[in-house]
Amino acid sequence: MSLNALLKRGPFAKAPARILVVCTRRIGDVLLTTPLIRSLKKKWPGASIDMLVFRGTEGVLKGNPDLHEVIAVAHRQPWRQTLRDLGAIRRKYDIAITPMSSDRSRMYLWVSGRWRLGVVEAKLRDWPKRLMLSRAMTIPDNGSHVVQDAMRIAREMAAVPTGEVVPPVPTEAERQQLRQSLAPLAGRAYAVLHLRPKYRYKMWTDEGWFALAQWLQQRGLAVVLTGGGDADELNYVEALAQRLPGMLNLAGKLSFAQTAALIASAELYVGPDTATTHTAAATGTPVVTMFGPTPPDRWGPWPHTWDSLDNPWQRRGSAHRGNVYLVQGPGECVPCGEEGCDRHIDSDSACLKNLPASQVIAAAQVMLDLKRRQPGVGDAERAVSAAGDTAQSVTAPRAAR
Repeated sequence: MSLNALLKRGPFAKAPARILVVCTRRIGDVLLTTPLIRSLKKKWPGASIDMLVFRGTEGVLKGNPDLHEVIAVAHRQPWRQTLRDLGAIRRKYDIAITPMSSDRSRMYLWVSGRWRLGVVEAKLRDWPKRLMLSRAMTIPDNGSHVVQDAMRIAREMAAVPTGEVVPPVPTEAERQQLRQSLAPLAGRAYAVLHLRPKYRYKMWTDEGWFALAQWLQQRGLAVVLTGGGDADELNYVEALAQRLPGMLNLAGKLSFAQTAALIASAELYVGPDTATTHTAAATGTPVVTMFGPTPPDRWGPWPHTWDSLDNPWQRRGSAHRGNVYLVQGPGECVPCGEEGCDRHIDSDSACLKNLPASQVIAAAQVMLDLKRRQPGVGDAERAVSAAGDTAQSVTAPRAAR
């Protein structure tokens, strides 16, 4: 019997009143779970949907219209606090769902939901984990994108899947603060550069950023720099700002929601493999991103309005999809899926160190031209091929099936 039939005949003969979605992982994972939230909200518009996440990741959900409450728990905490957290959600929900396979997320489901859907690996020894769930899903390990995983879960819940990633929304007070921060631009059009990811192995080069910023200024665009509040990141961004006068450095001065609003009004965003880049793609602003060790078919920024169940990204090669241009670093080993060449988060990645500024600038040129006209496949290929790369361009995804 199909799950749709079970939902009609079983415990959900009437619409659920309360739903919990658990995503206890990093901030990018939380953001890329929002398509599942939206799918559930469209199926059950009267339901109150809560989301349980790790503390420090909840900012990416600010102002999300599909959510009733965001519950933030500590990543590491005494077991007594964990028991208190579990007690606070005990049997509060008609449905509890997690898109990830982890013991902790399944524990939250088991305690909170009268009916529970979770993810398990396709291993015989995982059968005890299945007993904690009303329905267990296995996600294929075949180059599936995390947003595709969310869409598959939506279909499993008999909801129409959507690939719409929902960016955070600032309050009116935050918008006013942002307008004040942008006052030095005096209304000039601008590009946003997000220089530094959380981990070194995802970093591009100092000289690459400098050349790109110079090129943007020569085109008449103001350059706005963004970043988090970490001391190393602030110092890194400030060093570039000092080298090239005229840039507006907002690193460490904006909330995640304010950064999303800043990007939404930009002519262009350029950034590495980071949660801010996923957010930029969700705003609809033209995006250029540089990928090295990370597999794009798993973690590439999901293009705005890409509502197809098909993966927008292949494992190898630069490509243009919708409002996103993904530039992949060179090398036969790319993408290795490792944390840099030395296999740790503070390692360098040769593929990104060897990615020339000319290639990124060529991609930026293509995306800026989208403001004036829609380029064909040939335009994108010729532009980046001239810089030493061949890109595929796709701008019209098929509808979700």
